[in-house]
Amino acid sequence: MPSERMHYRVAIIGSGPAGWTAALYAARADLDPIVIKGIAPGEQPPATAGGQLMTTTEVENYPGFPKGIQGPELVDLFEEQAKRFGTEVLLDTVTDVDFEAGPFRLTLDSGWNLTADAVIIAAGAAAKWLGIPSEKQPGVSACATCDGALPVYRGKELVVVGGGDTAMEEATFLTKFASKVTIVHRREEFRASRIMLDRARANPKIHWNLNKVVDEIHGNGMGVTGVTLRDTKTGKVSRLHAGGVFVAIGHLPNTAIFRGKLEMNEVGYLKVKHPSTRTSVEGVFAAGDVADPTYRQAVSAAGEGCKAAIDAERWLASHGIHG
Repeated sequence: MPSERMHYRVAIIGSGPAGWTAALYAARADLDPIVIKGIAPGEQPPATAGGQLMTTTEVENYPGFPKGIQGPELVDLFEEQAKRFGTEVLLDTVTDVDFEAGPFRLTLDSGWNLTADAVIIAAGAAAKWLGIPSEKQPGVSACATCDGALPVYRGKELVVVGGGDTAMEEATFLTKFASKVTIVHRREEFRASRIMLDRARANPKIHWNLNKVVDEIHGNGMGVTGVTLRDTKTGKVSRLHAGGVFVAIGHLPNTAIFRGKLEMNEVGYLKVKHPSTRTSVEGVFAAGDVADPTYRQAVSAAGEGCKAAIDAERWLASHGIHG
């Protein structure tokens, strides 16, 4: 349960890079923020505490860590730094919100309610997975730009599953490190834009295995060794050698509870009024993957968290809301 305080100047929903950075900036501005972390890691999304970094092993592309750092360790450092400046932290999940008028009301899974003058939504997004048990093993990733350059994938034959722009982009990126990249797609038609598809088709390292779905991913405990494919037309099963699998079938932002309350696009990403982080409701801000269908990186999310905290501070000041 929260502390005896039930009202906060700033409430932050989510505890990934965006949420913790927003908390750090808000706390240093004496806004006394609270971070509602989300549910425990390992549970189902939305809003898993710590975000996608909790399922990331080696992070090599976050500034300040030349030797890399484990994802969960990086999240712990974010939290420690935010707490240092007085951020209150609550391991709970927001199940409903009332943004009709301020102060805003947040309903928690525990049954408690909080109110806040400003809200920063940093609940993140979750990668779509194949839904097979064998995808939960080393050597399977949902982010080529995050993991593709790791030594475990270099010089290997890799598989990318998907048929949209993300799959084409990730396959093209992986050709910088892999000996061969095979795109596995359930149809012959693609959702990818013509330019992305043409770029992938022109790459000699990219091969195609169409009208196929991945039935199983094989591994040796240290990495992937291959995949079992099933033909969607004939049902025939085949085996494909692979040293890694990248699932690129899209992401879902954790925004279900905001549907009908905030403007969002057709997928569910919150719309913000660029270059700010302001949403369609005054006093509510969005940072990180909930509003970013393009970059989805820890460092870009952290930057958005910084912007959201500054936007919230200025909005509170302009409305004469003081602690």
